[in-house]
Amino acid sequence: MTRRWRLDLAYDGTDFHGWAAQPGQRTVQGVLEEALTRLLRLDEPAQLTVAGRTDAGVHARAQVAHLDVGPSAVWRPERVLNRYLPGDLVVHRLSGAPPGFDARFSATGRTYCYRLWDLESTPDPQLRRRVSPVRGTLDVAAMDAAAQTLLGLHDFAPFCHQREGATTIRTLRRFDVVRAEDACGTIECWLEADAFCHSMVRSLVGAVMTVGLHRRDAAWLARIAALPERAGEVPVLPGAGLTLERIDYPPDDELARRAERARSVRTLVDPPDGSPAEPCRGACADEPVRARPVAEIADIAVDAAPEPRFLQSRRATVPGGGPEDGAGDG
Repeated sequence: MTRRWRLDLAYDGTDFHGWAAQPGQRTVQGVLEEALTRLLRLDEPAQLTVAGRTDAGVHARAQVAHLDVGPSAVWRPERVLNRYLPGDLVVHRLSGAPPGFDARFSATGRTYCYRLWDLESTPDPQLRRRVSPVRGTLDVAAMDAAAQTLLGLHDFAPFCHQREGATTIRTLRRFDVVRAEDACGTIECWLEADAFCHSMVRSLVGAVMTVGLHRRDAAWLARIAALPERAGEVPVLPGAGLTLERIDYPPDDELARRAERARSVRTLVDPPDGSPAEPCRGACADEPVRARPVAEIADIAVDAAPEPRFLQSRRATVPGGGPEDGAGDG
């Protein structure tokens, strides 16, 4: 009889080439699956399903995955498993999953934080692997105001790396930009959504950072948000500043229903019953997107902003291209 186990884990992504296993690359999935196969004495190599595939250099404070095992698998406590893992990867909990649990499809939300140090910050060398530096002073209030215009159910194609047949519709529930009251004066960009496309978080933060540097204005951001495809002038920030902070799940008795609904075709119409919007069917491409340093952001002319496309087509139905997976770096 097959059993499903849940893993709650964290990692420093600096020396990993992302989550997903890749030949010849050190990845979180590859390292963890190898350790699980050995420790649990599995008949076949372990195959993990994760809540969100993070990109190269991206960290996770609260990642979630599940593993299906046969009757011969030998359960081990977390402290034993961690002896088989490197210091930049830790499993906080290994437990039996409740009926209907799916780390990927049962999730109702993912929260990321992107951290920046600008010229007003006081960097701490011990934290440098988790924060991206900016060559300039950021207008945090302008960034936060710009971020609020992107909230809601939209097609985030301008900020995602797309693939044919997939949709980029997401519900962005939170996008707050604040200067933290820490010793460094770190700028924190908090984003929560039902799911994220590949490079979506780093592109969204890159866009509002450009506004914060006063190189672009709100009209530029509105014009970008209305585009039908990826916007080349939006910088994709490095993975180092990004951390997956939380994965949310419904109560146990709603897990199976949530997983089923998460496979639905995504539209730009809010559910008539007022229930939370479903994550889209289909994921953005997993090919790596080159991070563009701040110095490479080119100045462009800003045209008058048209009405955003998500307002022009609130009732458009977007065909899906495969199951939603909340993949990418967030």
